[in-house]
Amino acid sequence: MKPLSDFNFDLIVLGTGSAGQNVATSCREKGWSVAIIDPRPFGGTCSQRGCDPKRVLAGAAELIARSRNLTGKGIQSENAIDWSELMAFKNTFTEGIPKSTEEKFEQAGIRYFHGTASFADKRTITVGEHTLIGGKILIATGARPATLGIDGEELLLHSDDFLDLESLPDTIAFIGGGYISFEFAHIAAEAGAKVHVIHNDDKPLKNFDPDLVEALVDRMKKIGITFHLNAKTTKLSRSGGGFLLEGTQNATPLRLECGAVVHGAGRTPNIDELNLERGEIDFDKKGVTVNEYLRSTSNPDVYAAGDVSGSPGPSLTPVAGLEARSVAANLLQADSSKPNYTAIPSIAFTYPMLASVGMSEAQAKDSGRDIKVNHVDMSTWYTYKRMGEQPSRAKVILDKADGRILGAHILNGEAEHLINYFTIAMRHGLTAPQLSDTLFAYPTDGSDVQYLLEM
Repeated sequence: MKPLSDFNFDLIVLGTGSAGQNVATSCREKGWSVAIIDPRPFGGTCSQRGCDPKRVLAGAAELIARSRNLTGKGIQSENAIDWSELMAFKNTFTEGIPKSTEEKFEQAGIRYFHGTASFADKRTITVGEHTLIGGKILIATGARPATLGIDGEELLLHSDDFLDLESLPDTIAFIGGGYISFEFAHIAAEAGAKVHVIHNDDKPLKNFDPDLVEALVDRMKKIGITFHLNAKTTKLSRSGGGFLLEGTQNATPLRLECGAVVHGAGRTPNIDELNLERGEIDFDKKGVTVNEYLRSTSNPDVYAAGDVSGSPGPSLTPVAGLEARSVAANLLQADSSKPNYTAIPSIAFTYPMLASVGMSEAQAKDSGRDIKVNHVDMSTWYTYKRMGEQPSRAKVILDKADGRILGAHILNGEAEHLINYFTIAMRHGLTAPQLSDTLFAYPTDGSDVQYLLEM
C-alpha cells in the first residue's frame, strides 16, 4: 500500500462492524471500488466485544441458574463456573475474527486500512499517512462508553474489559442500571462474585416493562446481587489491591470496596475523532443527523448506519443490519429504500431473560386506543413448572378494536423464543386471533402462546 498518496474510491466505509461490512461487500459485488477503515481489530463490537462473547458467558450463567432450579427435583447438586476455562472457551469465538475479516476483504477486493479516520473535507478522509477520496462515504463507527464525569473515571473497566477478565474479582460493582450492567451482574454473581449495581434513579432497565423489571430485580437479589438505587457515583480511587467507590444514595454517603468497577451506564455515538465539521456533517447527541434514507441531512454524499446513526432505530445489532441493507440499496439506486422499524425486539440476557417488543403498557394507554392488557403469571404452567422457573410472567397488550398485538413483554427462560413469535406477528400484521389459531408443537413454549392472546 502506497504511503503519502491519494486514493480514489467509489465508496469509503468507516467501521468494520456488521453495518460497515454489509455495505462494503454489497457495493463491491456490484463493481464499486471500496475502501474500509477501522482503528480497532477488524470485525466490529458485536462479534468481538459485545453480543456474541457476552452470550457465551451468559449461557454458562444460565446453566447454573437452571441447575439450581431443579436441585432437589432430580438434580443432585448445582454446577459451578470455572472462570478461566469459560474465558478460554469464549476466546474460541472471538480470536480469529480480525484475521478472517481481513481475508474476507482481500478476497472481495476491498482495500482496507488500519487506523483512525478523519474528515479533511466533504469527500476526503485521512487515515495515518494516507489520503482517500470517496464518491460516497458511509459512517458506521458504532458507539463507545459514555463519559460519566466522575473523579477517577480512568480507573473504570468497560464492557470490553469485563469480557476479557483473566480472573473474576471477589467483589465487583457495575455503574448503571441498563441491560449491560444487568447481564454482566448476573454472569458475575453466578460465577461466585459479590455483586453491586449502582443506578442513579429508582427505575432500572427503563426500556422494559416496569412490573417485569421489578420481578427480575427481586430474583437477582435472591442470588446475592445488591442494588443501590437512587445512587450516584462521584469518585473512584485505588485502595489496597482494589478500588474504593464513593458516592451517595438517597443523600446518604455510599462507600464500596471492590476488586473492579465496570462502566455499564450507557453508550454514545463514536464520532469524536471523525472531525465531522470538516466534512460539513451535522450531528447531535444521537449521532449523525440523517434523513429517512439514512443520508446525511447536510452532506448528501455521506450516509450513516448502526449505533452512530441518529435514526429512529434503537442501538441493536439487527437494526445495524437493517440500516445497512437500506444504505446499500440507496447507494446503488438513490432513495430506493427506507428502513422498516416496525416491531424490533430487545432482550436482556439475564436469567430469567427479559424481552420486549412494541408498545409498553403506558404507551398503549396514552395512544387513546381501547386496549386489553393480559398480565399473566405462568410459573404454574406445565412448560415452566417442569423447569422450576420462578418467576415466569408475560404482559401482552391488544387492541380491542381490531385484535392487533400492540406489545409483548416476557420474563422467563423461554423469553428469547416467545418474543420472536410476537415479533413475526406484529411485523407482518397478524392479529391476536390469527396468531392464536397457529398450531405449535406440543408441549413447547409456542403451544402456550394462545393463552396469552385472549381477547
